[in-house]
Amino acid sequence: MPAYPPNTPPPKRGRISAGLLMFRRRSGVLEVFIAHPGGPWFPHRDFDVWTIPKGEIEPNEEPLAAAVREFREEVGLESHPPYFELGSIKQRGGKTVHAWGFEGDWDENTPIRSNLMKVEWPPGSGQITTWPEVDKAGFFTVAAAREKMKLAQHPLLDRLMTALAQNGAARREAALSSAPAATDAMTAA
Repeated sequence: MPAYPPNTPPPKRGRISAGLLMFRRRSGVLEVFIAHPGGPWFPHRDFDVWTIPKGEIEPNEEPLAAAVREFREEVGLESHPPYFELGSIKQRGGKTVHAWGFEGDWDENTPIRSNLMKVEWPPGSGQITTWPEVDKAGFFTVAAAREKMKLAQHPLLDRLMTALAQNGAARREAALSSAPAATDAMTAA
C-alpha cells in the first residue's frame, strides 16, 4: 500500500497506464463496467471522474498484463480472455492509457474489493488515512457511462462499440457463407 509522506501531496502517477473495459449485454442493451476513484478527492463528484479500472504499468511489464493486474487490484474481479485492443488515449494531465475490452459480468450483490492507499488527510494535518483506490463501480449503459466518465476516455466507448459492430457483422457474414446454397428447384408436375 503506497504511503504519502506527511505534508506532501500525493506523487504524480506514472505517465503510462493500462486498463480493461468490461462489457455485457442485458436485454439487448450494451453496458460497460466503470469505477469511481476512491480517496478523499472526489467523494461527492459523480460526473467526469469515473474511469475504466486502470493503473500504472510496472517496469518490464507487458501493457495487457498490467491491465489485467490492475483490474483485479482495483475492483477485486478476475478478467478473462479474449481481450481485444481498444488502443490508447491521452488524458488531460498527459497520462497515456492503453485499453482492452472483454466481455464479462459481475453480481451487483457482491461488493468490489479494491486495494488501499495511504494519504495524508486533510493536507498538512499530519494525519495518515487509508482509502480504497476505487470506492464504487458498476455497469452503466453507454449513454450513462458517457455522463460519468472522464471526457478523455469517451473514445474508448466509441472504439468498443465499433469493434462489437464489426465483430457482429463478421459473424453474420461467416454464418451466411457457411450456410448451404439455396437452389431454385422446379419440379414438373
